[in-house]
Amino acid sequence: MSNTTPPGYEGTPLDRVENFHGNQLIYLDWEKHRMFCSPICVPVPPDAPFGIVCDDITPNAYGQHPDWEHIDWSRVQWVLDNEPFEPDMDKSFAEQGIHHKSILRFYQPGLDGLEGTGG
Repeated sequence: MSNTTPPGYEGTPLDRVENFHGNQLIYLDWEKHRMFCSPICVPVPPDAPFGIVCDDITPNAYGQHPDWEHIDWSRVQWVLDNEPFEPDMDKSFAEQGIHHKSILRFYQPGLDGLEGTGG
């Protein structure tokens, strides 16, 4: 995703990274498990390890979904900004090219939503 302002735009964007007190925004989407109509957006420190996505962020966001207890992070497939991605849980967001307003999608084959609805 681009963090640039469109030509001719005269307003001041309020979602610039400078406005988040050292954090950056990332979007997370559990494919086939949308509890909301779009990915969730969370602030994270760029130097935090990626593992907080699996250990802290996603359990709080998606933990009430009936499929959550079946997540096997070793089988999850990741996409970062529309490209296949294999995260290193110990490396930081910044070290892995995850930047302000990046979108991370994750999917576990075989987990296809409530009764296979994909929703």
